[in-house]
Amino acid sequence: MNAIQKPFLSIEGVTKVFRRGSATTEVLQNIGLSVAKGEYVSIIGHSGCGKSTLLNIVAGLTDASTGGVILEGREVREPGPDRAVVFQNHSLLPWLTVYENVALGVDKVFGRTKSRAERREWVMKNLELVHMGHAKDKRPSEISGGMKQRVGIARALAMEPKVLLLDEPFGALDALTRAHLQDEVMRIQTELGTTVMMITHDVDEAVLLSDRIVMLTNGPSARIGEILDVPLPRPRERIRLATDATYLKCRQAVLKFLYERNRFVEAA
Repeated sequence: MNAIQKPFLSIEGVTKVFRRGSATTEVLQNIGLSVAKGEYVSIIGHSGCGKSTLLNIVAGLTDASTGGVILEGREVREPGPDRAVVFQNHSLLPWLTVYENVALGVDKVFGRTKSRAERREWVMKNLELVHMGHAKDKRPSEISGGMKQRVGIARALAMEPKVLLLDEPFGALDALTRAHLQDEVMRIQTELGTTVMMITHDVDEAVLLSDRIVMLTNGPSARIGEILDVPLPRPRERIRLATDATYLKCRQAVLKFLYERNRFVEAA
């Protein structure tokens, strides 16, 4: 009999309480979730339900009050290059070029294991992956918002993370740029087999990109309300999916959950 396979990423009984003086607020309550290697999981819920807090705990940027996060059998205790984060704000250093912004992380992670020539080649490979090689000598002020996010994704991928954490990475972009970048992320994730956890408010985005959608109840004390499997084959084409029965069923399920939770809050 085969041994039980351990999950690649495991969030185990995570509760988060914030304290300010004598006041306490429980943001997350007993969150448990297992993510398989190569899986794309989205976390969705109303504002204030603790989505970003949960992502920050996985990233090691925030400590859980109780419970913890296990990645490939090791507990997450601090930030590390095995968990790369892309925020809604690109967070590029404005005085560095596109190339230098990516190289900064590459030099830190691979400074002892790759030669200077190998690191340069690796930076360019990741910029080409997001179609930004042509802009390597430009500074952030000289490129568009969508291009900045491409560089942010390249910077994250260049660290060869075990998990890519996306905190509403397309939220500040116009609709057309957002759609193009979603398509790029789908392509890259399929090509590299990267494990992804994404925070989003966008139902269509969650259904388009995800293998599973984790729906959080409203805060405070948010919990996992439902987990929805998205059984759509890859590669996915957004135009074709617009009339796909499975896509529409998944979309309706998420909207129903969010609407009913919102109605419950308004009635309280």
